[in-house]
This record gives sequence, structure tokens and C-alpha cells, in this order.
Amino acid sequence: MLSVVIPVLNEAPNLRDLLQEIRQALDAVMPFEIILVDDASTDNTDALLPQLFDEFPQLRVLRHDRRSGQSAGLRTGIRAARYEWIATLDGDGQNDPADLPKLWAARPTEAAPCWMAIGHRLDRRDTGAKRFASKFANGLRRRALRDDTPDTGCGIKIFPRELFLQLPWFNHIHRFLPALVRRAGGTSISIPVGHRERTRGQSKYGVWDRAWVGIWDLMGVMWLLRRNAVPHVEELHAAQQSPPMVPHAAD
Repeated sequence: MLSVVIPVLNEAPNLRDLLQEIRQALDAVMPFEIILVDDASTDNTDALLPQLFDEFPQLRVLRHDRRSGQSAGLRTGIRAARYEWIATLDGDGQNDPADLPKLWAARPTEAAPCWMAIGHRLDRRDTGAKRFASKFANGLRRRALRDDTPDTGCGIKIFPRELFLQLPWFNHIHRFLPALVRRAGGTSISIPVGHRERTRGQSKYGVWDRAWVGIWDLMGVMWLLRRNAVPHVEELHAAQQSPPMVPHAAD
């Protein structure tokens, strides 16, 4: 069972189509819920919600009383999620929900509480300037953090709910999840996914916003990585443990 968490800010024109695509992608695969986290939108999201609740019984909506950012929206939705596994998507419709079953199928066959899959957008449908800025930021993060992740900014991800809740939280954490999962002793894998042009609404970021603001966060994550030690832990069973010391009887 899967909780799909989507932070949104002024994305009313995209919501109905996005919810329909999620339903088409997951209806035949598993039970799921969709959690929209409205980050204090000022468009007509409020007016649209009654219609969406009627059309999509899997829908839940949480609202921030003030604008708090994408990472805060993810945390709000994940903390409220009812299911063990979390999927995330951006609310602008550029992520393709049809890729969710592909990420879901990549889960390890054995229990893996510290594992995540993240999308890798091979054919970005953004402006040239935005693609260049993203490539610069991803390259910088990849070299500094050595997380072997070519596209940490991709919004489509799948991971266990408890894993996210155990990570050290900070604003903009969503850009560094693969490195933090590996810091916790886990595994992250990148899976090729589709990417689409934004056809409605406006981007919430300028071309260089994510790159320059993220440098401070990058320094903080580097600090966390350098001060981490995750030992391999093995539980011993009775037959493996040393026998207790028995005192000799007095002569």
C-alpha cells in the first residue's frame, strides 16, 4: 500500500489531470491514498477542492497556514500518511505518474527499511538555462557528497515512511535524500523516468535559486556525512554466544 505525497503551491490548473493520472497508474497495482499538501496557495485551489473530493475518494488534503516550502510540505504529508511506503511527486505535472509502478517494482525482494528509488530525468523538458543550472547543481552535489545520484532534484521518489522520519530533518532536505539515506547505511538507486513540459501555472523557482541557496545546505550535509559512523550490527544467538564463566568450587 502506498501514500502518494504531493506538495502544491498555486497549482490548481494541474491538479485534476495529475490526480487522474495517478489513479490510472495505480488503480490496478495496489491500494493507495493521495495526500495533497497545500502550502498556503492563493489561487483557486480552495474552490476546486470540493469537486476533487467528489471525484477522487483516495484524496486527502492538508493545508499550511503560511508558506513553508516544499520540504515542509513533504514532511507534513509523510507524517500524516497511513501507509508504510511513500511516493512523492511534484505538483506541476512535469513528473509522469505512469513511472510510479516502475519505481515500485524496483523494491528489494527482502525487507529493506533503508532503501529508496529516485527518478533520473534523461530528457529534461525545461528551458536551456534551467537545464544548465540543474546540471551544475547536480554535478556539484554529486562530487561533494559522492552519492552516485545524477538527478537529486527529481521529484518522483519511493521510500519507506519510517526511513524519512528517522532522517535528520532540515529545510530543503528533499534535494539531499539519496546522500542522507546512504549516510544512514542504506541504498538509493536511480531509475530513468519521463519528464514533461510545464503547460499550466508558473514555476516557483528562478533559474539559479536552487543552485545558490543549495550551497549552504550542501555544506551542512557535508558536515553531517563527515560526522557519521554507522557500524554493521549483527545479533548473536544463544548458540553463538560465549558460555558464562563458572567459578571453580573451593577445594
